[in-house]
Amino acid sequence: MTFIRDPCGIVCLLVTYGAVFYADYVVTRWIILQTMETSLWAPLHVVSFNTVVFLLTMAHLKAVLSDPGTVPLPQNRLDFSDLHSGQKNGHGHGEWTVCTRCETYRPPRAHHCRICKRCIRRMDHHCPWINNCVGERNQKYFLQFLVYVGVLALYSVALVLGSWIYPCEQCNANIADSQARMLHSVILLLESALFGLFVLAIMVDQMHAILYDETAVEAVQQKGAYRPHRRKLALLADVFGRSHPALWLLPCTGLNSRRYDTPLLSHDV
Repeated sequence: MTFIRDPCGIVCLLVTYGAVFYADYVVTRWIILQTMETSLWAPLHVVSFNTVVFLLTMAHLKAVLSDPGTVPLPQNRLDFSDLHSGQKNGHGHGEWTVCTRCETYRPPRAHHCRICKRCIRRMDHHCPWINNCVGERNQKYFLQFLVYVGVLALYSVALVLGSWIYPCEQCNANIADSQARMLHSVILLLESALFGLFVLAIMVDQMHAILYDETAVEAVQQKGAYRPHRRKLALLADVFGRSHPALWLLPCTGLNSRRYDTPLLSHDV
């Protein structure tokens, strides 16, 4: 379990949870209980909405606290004199490179993060919204978080618009409550639109990176697809695990067990 002490990332975490729990408060207190108090749909919406909030929170915590694929440091200082002399390193790792900041060898597609101060396997980018890197071991949780934020935004918009289109005639018509509900509803709509469009753009970018097997770092470096002939379903399974696709959106490590193509660097190098 990891946690990066980055002030920007910590602020983004607080903003994220503040926005999620505010949406839960508005939907439950001002939409469902105010406009559906006589409807049998009220308990169903409360359970469904809070289930999405729970899954979103679990996926986000997994993305925040999971190791994204940190390359371990060697116990002893490595000798890189052969690299400076132009000789081969003799390790036979193919595309393994040397990180002068970590002073260690790193596997293919690993890159150094200046915020985490470590090399991350298949690093896509450092995301302040999860206060962590998006890498080989937590990208699925990051994608799950994006999906659930999108679902929550659409659900919130649908409930707000439904309360306006089909108002409850038998519900409390207190003017002060009606004005407060309208204010909270408008704020929630703006929040849902902002976060919904934001996560949609990131989700499209992440899916493109997975399906074309090219991380954001590799795209900037214009390296192209790492495995251009690999099937799309296999590329998705590399991220979400070898379990059934119906289980890919569950933020559970056991159900989404994975294998890694390249072993982590051993301390015995």
